Amino acid sequence: MVCVITGDIINSKHHDPIIWMKALKRELNKAGISPMDWEIYRGDSFQLILKNPSDALLYAIAIKSALKSIKKLDVRMAIGIGVATFSAEKIKESNGSAFVNSGEKFELLKQEKLNLAVKSDWPDFDREMNLYLKLSLIAMDNWTVNAAKTIQVAIENREKSQVELGELLGINQSAVSSRLKRAYYEEVMEVNAMFQSKLNALK
Repeated sequence: MVCVITGDIINSKHHDPIIWMKALKRELNKAGISPMDWEIYRGDSFQLILKNPSDALLYAIAIKSALKSIKKLDVRMAIGIGVATFSAEKIKESNGSAFVNSGEKFELLKQEKLNLAVKSDWPDFDREMNLYLKLSLIAMDNWTVNAAKTIQVAIENREKSQVELGELLGINQSAVSSRLKRAYYEEVMEVNAMFQSKLNALK
């Protein structure tokens, strides 16, 4: 079982691609190498495969925080979970239910007015998790640039204290705490933990 994330950049045409491309590639490189593990296509669309589906939501949150760290930028993503029946040298040439699920859900995101959703081979899992994600997006879609940057650094340095995060961001601990609280960081991480727990129970 693998995970495939299909996404595109919202408002990309209003930004210098050099700026957001650097941020996106930085996150995608954490998943592996291009074009086998990830690929950017049609200018502002991308796809990546993760061998551990339990990591999928945290990857998606990290990508969102990285792109929302750029003013007036956001990202739309569909998480597809399933199997990869054929792995090619280029991710766009691979296939399996994980790719189908991701592609089908991605095509519905605009219609559903959602920026993040999941589709797997388990409808009950999807129904429950998509409710959690819809509620989480109330916070995530409204992250400010400062909040998104703080979330990004917090995810990358989960072992560090707020004092240490503040040193990385150039702000004090109180400001870190305030930003994380306004961004509902703990609640979003609880949703991620729920995603991991329920998915692991299905494997």
